[in-house]
Amino acid sequence: MKAPRKGMRACTALAGLALLCALRLAGAQAPQHGGVVVQVRDLELELVASASDVRLYLRALGEPVDLPNTRAQLTVRSGPDQQEVLLKPAGDRLEALGSFQLGPGSQVVAEVAAPGRAPYTARYTLPARP
Repeated sequence: MKAPRKGMRACTALAGLALLCALRLAGAQAPQHGGVVVQVRDLELELVASASDVRLYLRALGEPVDLPNTRAQLTVRSGPDQQEVLLKPAGDRLEALGSFQLGPGSQVVAEVAAPGRAPYTARYTLPARP
């Protein structure tokens, strides 16, 4: 009778591990700065955008990425208008300050170039703010 119990413990342990992994993966996409998160290969890219500033936070395995020589080029489409924005390192993020044509439904394509990594392309649609 002990053999089935041993097998049951192993199944319970595996189920618990699977649940922890699923919860970790679900949390990987959670915004940490109030923006929109997109996963591209090994990076999570969180876009935080307003009419006066655009910020892009990069994380690998949940940890911030070192950004000294990283650059990002954004293409912003709001209705018929299109705007190009260059983001540069600013502390723990890539950032641009200015006047941006952003609103609910705006489409943003971010092309990120980081040293030692292949280029990343992330696509966003900005949600309506509550």
